[in-house]
Amino acid sequence: MPECIVTGKKPVSGFNVSHSNRHTKRWVYPSVTKRRLMNPATKRMVTVWISNRGLRTLKKWQAEGRVYDLSQMKSEC
Repeated sequence: MPECIVTGKKPVSGFNVSHSNRHTKRWVYPSVTKRRLMNPATKRMVTVWISNRGLRTLKKWQAEGRVYDLSQMKSEC
């Protein structure tokens, strides 16, 4: 499973805990989706894995006029 390019969220391991307190391993996956976004530095469309919090962060950065480059942040896609 991929990770968010902005926040770095990725799957983590945890436990299912039954009523009798038995622990079985499980994976907890973040809400990460593949999105096509406009890279403001190059004015080109880039396909990235990003979380909803990452989308809100990018929206905030655009409102502040902050300069960022998605290809610099980009991990495997």
